[in-house]
Amino acid sequence: MMYKSLLIIVSSLITACSNRESNGDGENKSAVYHVQKAADFQVTGDGSNENWGKAEWIVLAKREQFKDNPLQTNVKALYSETGLYFLFSCQDNKLTSSMNADFMDLWKEDVAEVFLWPDENYPTYFEYEISPLNHELPILVANTNGDLLRWQPFHYDADRQTDHETAALGGEKKPGAAVDGWVAEFFIPYKLLIPLNHVPPHKGDRWRANFYRVDYDEPKSVSWLWQLTKNTFHDYESFGSIIFN
Repeated sequence: MMYKSLLIIVSSLITACSNRESNGDGENKSAVYHVQKAADFQVTGDGSNENWGKAEWIVLAKREQFKDNPLQTNVKALYSETGLYFLFSCQDNKLTSSMNADFMDLWKEDVAEVFLWPDENYPTYFEYEISPLNHELPILVANTNGDLLRWQPFHYDADRQTDHETAALGGEKKPGAAVDGWVAEFFIPYKLLIPLNHVPPHKGDRWRANFYRVDYDEPKSVSWLWQLTKNTFHDYESFGSIIFN
């Protein structure tokens, strides 16, 4: 049943990719994604919950040097009274993922990432990374002229924890497996974001944000981005905007 649901997701992504232009056009703050509100629901890892029908796919862009890579990455977002939901669907050939615990350097292997910057007055934002093997890295980043100070959650209690699940398409969810792709679905509670200003969001609020994926199948890594950054994913001035409907 799960694999059937995942195949439906892949089919919808192919349609989305053929019918929609990429949002990775470098418009930065003026590039907007409208986040729809939904009731809270259970994260399953297959994106089959009916609430996802309220959200539109964002087709992530590749940097110019990766244009010949045929793989695609897409993301959706929703918000509720208690937190934010994200759904990534990543076409892939191989799960280049071996790390077996949370809070590791996940960005050095296949990974999907969300950056959330609620208050533009302060260069502090939340970064969330998830691997195909369902390991996570939630961190707060204080970015002072490119000097990154990262903080991990302490006393990561149940009411502050994320909910996250992943699934492999067309193969096993294990290191080095041949696959058609992978899906990541996760929930970030507002209580984990509370140190940031403007949390929780209200209808009409605007946050800066960006979405990324990195794949290591090639001799060199390939990256996908919603809004193209300059030298690093932490180029927060290049983030787009999400508006809560």
